[in-house]
Amino acid sequence: MELYVDSNYVSPYAMSVFVALYEKKLPFKTILLDLASGAASAPLFAKLSITHRVPALVDGDFSLSESSAITEYLDETYPGQALYPVESKNRARARQVQAWLRSDFMPIRSERSTLVLFYGPSAIPLSAKAQSAAQKLFAGASELLSHGGPYVCGKEWCIADVDLAIMLNRLVLNGDVVPEHLVNFASRQWERASVRLWVDQERPKL
Repeated sequence: MELYVDSNYVSPYAMSVFVALYEKKLPFKTILLDLASGAASAPLFAKLSITHRVPALVDGDFSLSESSAITEYLDETYPGQALYPVESKNRARARQVQAWLRSDFMPIRSERSTLVLFYGPSAIPLSAKAQSAAQKLFAGASELLSHGGPYVCGKEWCIADVDLAIMLNRLVLNGDVVPEHLVNFASRQWERASVRLWVDQERPKL
């Protein structure tokens, strides 16, 4: 397999698929794209990704982009560590969390980009809109974890746990105020072996 990711290793979506592949123990080659140079629109990549975005996975004669589509494909195609819960309600919950995180929280994503996660914090305080988005995130994450288990779906880890931790850590690792129980959740996810493989990648200087 080949996994196309951004050359700075900062895409949260590429990170999600990278983690999934390691969790599945599937061998793959990482191919770096310099997005700033327009590499995502180069004809070859545009053809295999369709969406012109990373991550993109090539598996034999099949190629696919969009991270949640890729992780669902991997889970349905290959054995090993489950990426999504087997039980239908929990599986639906994991998909809900992924869809929510990918479609909401634009003020947080704008003011606390993933550069915060891998290159260091921003000195600019959160705007009122970002603070409001953060409160919405905290309320939703707290409800998701209100069952008292360590993961979104209780005792069973899934890829949505990593995605939620990424969003929370945009704030946690920047030093913004985050409820302690959510800090603890995000910190636990950040220590998972597959996550550390991405976090500890050697990155070029900006």
